Amino acid sequence: MTTARKSVEAWRGLAEREINASADTLVWKTPEGIDVKPLYTADDIAAIDHLGALPGFDPFIRGPRATMYAGRPWTIRQYAGFSTAEASNAFYRKALAAGQQGVSVAFDLATHRGYDSDHTRVVGDVGKAGVAIDSVEDMKILFDGIPLDKVSVSMTMNGAVIPILANFIVAGEEQGVSRTQLSGTIQNDILKEFMVRNTYIYPPEPSMRIIADIIEYTAREMPKFNSISISGYHMQEAGATLVQELAFTLADGREYVRAALNKGLDVDAFAGRLSFFFAIGMNFFMEAAKLRAARLLWTRIMKEFNPKKPSSLMLRTHCQTSGVSLQEQDPYNNIVRTAFEAMSAALGGTQSLHTNSFDEAIALPTEFSARIARNTQLILQHETGVTKVVDPLAGSYYVESLTAELADKAWALIEEVEQRGGMAKAVDAGLPKRLIEEAATRKQAAIDKGDEVIVGVNKYRLEQEDPIDTLEIDNSAVRQAQVARLEKIRRQRDPKWVEAALASLEAVARSGQGNILEAAVEASRARASVGEISDALRRAFGDHATVPEVVGDIYGEAYADEPEYKTLLTRLERISAVIGETPRIMVAKLGQDGHDRGAKVVASAFGDIGFEVLAGPLFQTPDEAAEMAMSAKVHVIGVSSLAAGHKTLLPQLVESLKGKGAEDIIVVCGGVVPRRDYDFLSDHGVAAVFGPGTNVLDAANAVLDLMEGKLRNQP
Repeated sequence: MTTARKSVEAWRGLAEREINASADTLVWKTPEGIDVKPLYTADDIAAIDHLGALPGFDPFIRGPRATMYAGRPWTIRQYAGFSTAEASNAFYRKALAAGQQGVSVAFDLATHRGYDSDHTRVVGDVGKAGVAIDSVEDMKILFDGIPLDKVSVSMTMNGAVIPILANFIVAGEEQGVSRTQLSGTIQNDILKEFMVRNTYIYPPEPSMRIIADIIEYTAREMPKFNSISISGYHMQEAGATLVQELAFTLADGREYVRAALNKGLDVDAFAGRLSFFFAIGMNFFMEAAKLRAARLLWTRIMKEFNPKKPSSLMLRTHCQTSGVSLQEQDPYNNIVRTAFEAMSAALGGTQSLHTNSFDEAIALPTEFSARIARNTQLILQHETGVTKVVDPLAGSYYVESLTAELADKAWALIEEVEQRGGMAKAVDAGLPKRLIEEAATRKQAAIDKGDEVIVGVNKYRLEQEDPIDTLEIDNSAVRQAQVARLEKIRRQRDPKWVEAALASLEAVARSGQGNILEAAVEASRARASVGEISDALRRAFGDHATVPEVVGDIYGEAYADEPEYKTLLTRLERISAVIGETPRIMVAKLGQDGHDRGAKVVASAFGDIGFEVLAGPLFQTPDEAAEMAMSAKVHVIGVSSLAAGHKTLLPQLVESLKGKGAEDIIVVCGGVVPRRDYDFLSDHGVAAVFGPGTNVLDAANAVLDLMEGKLRNQP
């Protein structure tokens, strides 16, 4: 027995005496299936072969640059977009003056889905959850006074990536900055959209062609610009475990490399401009280990393509602190959460970082909250000493062991994807989506049961919470201003130029010949709108639509022996007997909000409880949702709202039901709804609002209360 092993055995004996339990009971099994022990020693890393690696060298576990933050700290970014281009521009300029080092643009959902602000399907979405961009004129205003040859720009855009990137290129040109000088990143990661975020437009095959065309164009024309940001962030936000986030993100990256190679590109011509984007949640050490494991695995993947440049093997990443970890209850706790997550990202070796504002579980950030989030990074860089040493966690028994185990588990999942024919085929078969939704439902069940403690939410709750100031966007005013600008552009532009440019773009898309982005740049110069460019591609490619599926037998299994769950089942059976059928609930998503984690978790839990659940499709109008609810003869419509459109869309739904003679259907709402809006929704016919952090079983009981109340009031 080694000296280290003898020491461990001695420690176990001491631990048993001190806590009157065996050391095995202290093992924590993470959602990733990793057993975390209470003690790690040299024995745990004896077989790990990456320990001798140095920063800046293959496999880059300790960072892609030799000196890392000791040479240059990570870039401080703030992901933001506020209603109009004017408002967003003012925010960016203030942030840059206050120490922010790059601009990260959040677009509204109408823009994400390729609709102009005057489209009838986006009445409740314009200017909500981001900035509305309808044309190059909006893009020019967005970056007015911001030198695009000096400030890097990150844009989270996937569905309408072609018109947005084209507008950016033309806005740069008209600012006097050539495309060769533009620096930054476009997300351009559509496989992730089909898995979790759902702001897609076109089917998978043409969407992959769009990605390849963008990689080709930027490799040729934009040497400082990152053509894709391969995103795991939205996977973790949708409920993925860290192993799933790692595996599916890197498998996506492998698929995109293959798509570029199929265009005839040399791997070294574009590999250095690929970037990644990961979420950083509250598992502090494992998140740092995740970034280290990601670099190890990406190096392994890229060696398959035989690049000649060592830099082609490097994984470079932006990170963002978790949005899901932010809580509506006791929201100042979110400042602490974000600070821990930011430190974890820094210790993991991120190249740039966005820190969320504490009020983002409720609304878009105010200037006050955004300043705190930005200063969190400035304090990290200037006051903690974390930038003085390259990879401070290197050699840690625990972190190195976690790094190796995460890498092994993620690689096994990557190989499973390969056996299914690659990520595109795995996505088409629904494998990643199903695994992520199962993980999300398990996590929510653990939170609702109190097995996973969320301070201020399911433990240590305040009896009375003081309200905080939040930002509210006047959606109707923003839409009116956008429509007016669109009308002006259409009056002043050359219609023949626009018509010819759009026809050329559609021909390139249909024929498969030429580059789609190149054609879109010409259409943008002609002042074709985002919607018009997107529609030209829609005519060539068609729209993508999916049928929602709901996982089951997860909530019920977790709660099987809980008295409150059994009581709920009894209540549902009693109401079923009274009404002569099983209560039916439709879980609806209105507008262009594709974030469906909450909707899927609620649908899964209500199904396990015994409700008959109808999962409505994404992107419904209120009138379409009302028609479906009536056709299915549901008793309740539960609307999931995460994109601030509730004050527009919920009243429209209630009015549509009344107009169709279906006012007896109960309407409830759940999601990111500020408390100040509860009375407004109630006054407009919404029977109950379930805010962030609501226990799903409490919500189910409340729905049954509403049904019983309705039965009592019937003549």
